[in-house]
Amino acid sequence: MYSYSDFDHAFLASRNAQFRKQVERRIAGNLTEEEFRPLRLMNGLYLQLHAYMLRVAIPYGTLNGAQMRQLAFIADKFDKGYGHFTTRQNIQYNWPKLPEVPDILDALAEVNMHALQTSGNTIRNVTSDHFAGAAADEVADPRPVAELIRQWSTDHPEFQFLPRKFKIAVIGSENDRAVLRSHDIGVQIVEQDGVTGYRIFVGGGLGRTPVIGKVINDFLPKADLLPYLESIVQVYNLLGRRDNKYKARIKITVNENGLDEYRTLVDERFALIRPQFSGVDQDQLAQIETHFTPPAFRNAPVDAYQSAYDADPVFRSWADTNLTDHKAEGYAIVTVSIKKHGDTPGDATSDQMRVLADLAEQYGHDELRISHEQNVILPHVHKSDLPAIHAALKEVELATANVGLISDIIACPGMDYCALATARSIPVAQKIATRFEELKLEHEVGPLKIKISGCINACGHHHVGHIGILGLDRAGVENYQITLGGDGSQDAAIGQRAGPGFAYDEIVDAIERIIRTYLDVREGAEETFLETYRRVGADPFKAALYPEAAKKNAA
Repeated sequence: MYSYSDFDHAFLASRNAQFRKQVERRIAGNLTEEEFRPLRLMNGLYLQLHAYMLRVAIPYGTLNGAQMRQLAFIADKFDKGYGHFTTRQNIQYNWPKLPEVPDILDALAEVNMHALQTSGNTIRNVTSDHFAGAAADEVADPRPVAELIRQWSTDHPEFQFLPRKFKIAVIGSENDRAVLRSHDIGVQIVEQDGVTGYRIFVGGGLGRTPVIGKVINDFLPKADLLPYLESIVQVYNLLGRRDNKYKARIKITVNENGLDEYRTLVDERFALIRPQFSGVDQDQLAQIETHFTPPAFRNAPVDAYQSAYDADPVFRSWADTNLTDHKAEGYAIVTVSIKKHGDTPGDATSDQMRVLADLAEQYGHDELRISHEQNVILPHVHKSDLPAIHAALKEVELATANVGLISDIIACPGMDYCALATARSIPVAQKIATRFEELKLEHEVGPLKIKISGCINACGHHHVGHIGILGLDRAGVENYQITLGGDGSQDAAIGQRAGPGFAYDEIVDAIERIIRTYLDVREGAEETFLETYRRVGADPFKAALYPEAAKKNAA
């Protein structure tokens, strides 16, 4: 993983010292909250419903044991003993005290971490595939490219006051595990005739107007990446609307101008600025790549794994559900579920974080990943170590065998924390997970992605959930709309609204009716919910959700 240079350390120390003085001025009353707002947002500090919230960047979701252990330390010393992992591979602290925030930033800097550009109308934390560097299907590890983009975009003088926030994701395989097409820019590493380059997507985004990103360049040479990205953002910075924040995202700009016209403008800008890039960026990429060499994989027997798998049904269930094939023989990718039934999705206690740090250092080549699905990954684990890892995870309630199943729910903080939310998300996720655990249907249902947002901003990615839930305020009452058939993969699709919303005390029953309908109409256990929905359409599910309307229509 990338290690900070002397420049990085000096830059971060200067920024943190600057913010410390700004905090002191705010506390002394020399800055109003309105004056302080843009300053704190540049450093990842929000004012939420009950308290300040600090969002810490975990660039492309990669961190090591020491960094995870420091996050645990911060949770204990400056918060309430836990942190919340988000859909942008960040971690949020929900209860920091303003005078202590500079101390938190200094503690982060000690382990090469920061909170820069995790808010504001700038280029946010660059995200990536949480299996990067380990997946058997990737063309190349996308993290060096993500790191290059992070360095390019951090404090870029032209892009600190964009029309709206801007999000970039990078993947290295055809299988999209980073919801690439929902980003303002998506970068996919591809190979064409033995040459590696990039497929560039533009104009994706969720929120009020969900849009699937479109291909603006099918094959971009490696050396052209930064000038091409800069051209895209420059055109957006000039054309993006600033009169209405709801129409300011690049997805609106591309739609209003048309993809072909936008591509023409980007190409014109690219032709102008490409000569200014002398190749230093490629030298920097080559240097960055040296930090991402694969670990020294060991060749050892897997007898201990096979014995545990054959003898222990609990271990076998966990292995079948939470493990993914690794590119190295004898290894596995371990997804640690932060979704124990009834718990808050994405919340990890300081004790759990310390155990994860220990496991990474002892068994995982000192690497951890955070997924956009709010889980933690040990990307490089030899199979012989899996029984010991499973035992350690059980002791801190992190061994839930539900990855990719109905209780592995993405949920935003909702109205329990967020000042923008119009409904609760966390309790709905908890109740759904608990209901299907009680019914013992989860493994029978199989792969299913439920995503919940507490407002139209869609931080819970509900638009691309196989089942999406959007909480809204209807005359002071929480109302939950359901969408069906969304998909955040390489076959990305926006879910279709099923019909009228449901009250808070009705939504879990509504989800159960959807699931029972799926079990009734699927062609067999091998046909997933999404496959069934695409085959039969929405009508059977709508009939189950709205039986009175179905009877009326039948009459």
